Amino acid sequence: MAGRKGSVLSIESSSVQDYVKAVYAFSEWQGGDVTASHLAARLSVANSSVTGMVAKLVDLGLAEHRKYGPVSLTPSGRALALAMVRRHRLIETFLVTELGYGWDEVHDEAELLEHTVSDAFIERLDAKLGRPRRDPHGDPIPAADGTVVYPVAHRLDGLDDGHTGRLVRVSDDDPEVLRYLDIEGIPLDADLRLGRRQGGSLLELHVGVDGARALTVDAVLARALWIESTTPHQGCTLAEPRSPQR
Repeated sequence: MAGRKGSVLSIESSSVQDYVKAVYAFSEWQGGDVTASHLAARLSVANSSVTGMVAKLVDLGLAEHRKYGPVSLTPSGRALALAMVRRHRLIETFLVTELGYGWDEVHDEAELLEHTVSDAFIERLDAKLGRPRRDPHGDPIPAADGTVVYPVAHRLDGLDDGHTGRLVRVSDDDPEVLRYLDIEGIPLDADLRLGRRQGGSLLELHVGVDGARALTVDAVLARALWIESTTPHQGCTLAEPRSPQR
């Protein structure tokens, strides 16, 4: 369902909205070029479907793409993507805080609902929720004007031994990760310290201010957790954090 007249969403189909959001989301935290193959995998569609839709995005002035090259958003495409990301994350926040959904349950619901509500509804929802800055997974919620404020964060598998910080984002790509964190009692803003690497891809993670509780985490979990950490420790080799796209 299209948005109200005059809205950035007014002429775009739900498929177009999904594609520009996917282009934005793919590189939001990890950077790098977005290819047609990346989009096919993320949206679970055939490469041929992506080729046709990317051509449509180019025709609409929402994306730029050369044959075999990466896909990038134009300013208009980015504005549409941010509007959809804002809808998605506000709806996720509403489902968790007001309707009691678990943070592992809201992604698919928000995917459906984000296409069916008006801009006026989204603005009232934002006000009702107290204009939250982040969604249940720690992803920043774009403001109505498209501005986005990101935490200074590193992915856990990029930290060196001994680093400490707060958990500020959890990727929602894998609901099992979210359920595991619930079971272990590790919410957003939990204090974490990376102990020592145990060989292979296993990491020792200490939880709490005193770090008394230790867990062994695998590569899947380490890639899903983002830690806000601005204080280096002795022997720290950590580089400057990657700045997500603004």
